Amino acid sequence: MKFVTSDTHFFHDSLLGMSDFAPRPFANVSEMNQTIINNWNNKVGKNDIVYHLGDIALYFVKPQKDAYQAIFEVLNQLNGHLNLVKGNHDSRALFKYLASKNYTFAGIPKFQFHDVGVLLKYNHRQYYLTHYPLMLGIAPQIINLHGHIHHYSVPIKENINVGIDAPELDYLDKKPLFGAPLNFHEIEEIATKKAIEFPQHK
Repeated sequence: MKFVTSDTHFFHDSLLGMSDFAPRPFANVSEMNQTIINNWNNKVGKNDIVYHLGDIALYFVKPQKDAYQAIFEVLNQLNGHLNLVKGNHDSRALFKYLASKNYTFAGIPKFQFHDVGVLLKYNHRQYYLTHYPLMLGIAPQIINLHGHIHHYSVPIKENINVGIDAPELDYLDKKPLFGAPLNFHEIEEIATKKAIEFPQHK
């Protein structure tokens, strides 16, 4: 099965608390990290594929290699093969470090890397997966799955925020637990309901 998520921000302590931008009601980053890991693994299987659309982590520990190792250790606890799209808080150096730790199981690497985005087809619909919302008004037949804007939403039907604190999660009849990636049945439910709320192409 395929899943998509964004903006886990592991280790990012300045996001803790209740804010309009990124509500994260946790006492510390250890509690936040473990909650995301648990909820992710309760939904995603070992051999599933997860597209993570950027802003994996923010870790203020020096030297840099120690920070990257800590991030790797968290990602290595997550079920699935991870397709990582670079966000504004991710670096090529981090991707290079993760590549040095990469390994294969079930014939697929643990990590795959994308600088800009990924184009997918699912159930006769096209999705362009990016970190930033792209406002693809010139191509209304493509839905842009994105992150970056946390608890905010682009008010057009062609853009769906899939971040773990996205308001689009409220379209779902059964809202996922915090940090659990979305499967494409859920994405299609969001797309259908958002199109009802914003029917006109803008």
